[in-house]
Amino acid sequence: MIDFIPSFPAFLLIFVRVTSFFLMMPLFSYRTIPASHKIGLGFFLSIIMFSSVGAPDIVIDGTYFLLIIKEALVGLLIGFIAALMMSGIQIAGGLIDFQMGFAIANVIDPQTGAQSPLMGQYLYTIALLFLLTVNGHHLLLDGIFYSYNFVPMDQVMIPFGNQDIAEYIILAFNKMFIIAFQMSLPVVGSLFLVDVALGIVARTVPQLNIFVVGLPVKIGVSFVVLIAVMGVLMMVISDLFSTTLGTMRGLMELIGGA
Repeated sequence: MIDFIPSFPAFLLIFVRVTSFFLMMPLFSYRTIPASHKIGLGFFLSIIMFSSVGAPDIVIDGTYFLLIIKEALVGLLIGFIAALMMSGIQIAGGLIDFQMGFAIANVIDPQTGAQSPLMGQYLYTIALLFLLTVNGHHLLLDGIFYSYNFVPMDQVMIPFGNQDIAEYIILAFNKMFIIAFQMSLPVVGSLFLVDVALGIVARTVPQLNIFVVGLPVKIGVSFVVLIAVMGVLMMVISDLFSTTLGTMRGLMELIGGA
């Protein structure tokens, strides 16, 4: 049995990393979840992790405050990179909305309080349900648990001067946009062909008001294509989950200097 009182500084560091992770990570960071629930979940998870990680002897001194700042930054960075990869779904929805003609009709995302595209919110909700179905939220919690294998608790500094970290985050941005392009490509490509066909019709039949006919046709075609490729989109989203976990692991290795 670990004596809790001498190890309280180490427990506090674990609590700071876990709660900072909850501030940024998908699903747990939404403002529809009360803050007291987030703190309570973080507290009990910290107790479980504290009994499993094996806390080193840490004393409260000037270095300890640097450790608190470091733990908060590590949790925020890991949660940010996970949220960054998941935001590719909403970007894909934004690209689809732009071609469908829904770009002007944004909705308020109740989770984040920000405006989001209609199809982006629809796909993101399906992705979150899929994430819960395959226990992806457990894998995200595993990510913060195994982060102590890469970033030790007593490591004082984060190597922000290392150019590999900045390059890695830029590559994560690039990967997120590639995934968004892959998800939106079937619908956007089909609507491009519809635009070409409507342009030909506008030139051959000038009496037809193409602006009146074009919008319902594009909306109908986009929904048909979405229904046809929904299975493929779920495969891409499942690959996105594994990519998110791999990106989190790579960032932790760079922060830990591995």
